[in-house]
Amino acid sequence: MTVEEQAPQSELDAGTAAVATPAPEEPVLVDVHTLPGGAHAAVEAVLMVADAPIGADRIAAALNLTQDETDDILHELADEYAGHLGSRPRGFELRRTVDGWRIYSSTAHADPVGRFVLDGQSAKLSQAALETLAVIAYRQPVTRGQMSAVRGVSVDGVVRTLLTRGLIAEIGQDPSTGAVLFGTTGYFLERMDFSSLDELPPLAPHLPDLDMIDGLDGLDS
Repeated sequence: MTVEEQAPQSELDAGTAAVATPAPEEPVLVDVHTLPGGAHAAVEAVLMVADAPIGADRIAAALNLTQDETDDILHELADEYAGHLGSRPRGFELRRTVDGWRIYSSTAHADPVGRFVLDGQSAKLSQAALETLAVIAYRQPVTRGQMSAVRGVSVDGVVRTLLTRGLIAEIGQDPSTGAVLFGTTGYFLERMDFSSLDELPPLAPHLPDLDMIDGLDGLDS
């Protein structure tokens, strides 16, 4: 009797299955240097969607760049926006903070930006903004992805409006996903004439629990 004949059938089946099952394909990484604008534009694209300062190491990993190349690009972009490379100064600037890099409005334009923000304070909140504010108030701390899941639509625009009005603020990051967490501010309580969130009307039972919409924040960090 041969060795193959002596082997248990279960072992032979397992071996056959191992041979027959193809290995999972590795995801194809796009060379950002071949995209319009090259690696510099790719770094800008990532910075534009960042809700919080982002480390150069994280940008490098996302774009498959080296740490040194990413650092060079970030400093070049910062100099370009400031007008140090012969171009006109922009109305925004790229700053490096303790937590990483992020694009901000230029400090030189603080006055017109401040007037714009204050002008917006007098406008009434849209229905979409009010609905999103209610989700935040009753389910805080809450991520952008969780807000979108409750409302069924993107909340990017209304979140920016609520942040500009000072009604909500970034209060941390979700430990499991890294997504930014939002909550209401003292100014919100002041505008509602509340001394604490305990005075909110009993609307919470009509909103879904956050544990029902977990796992929706993979793209929202």
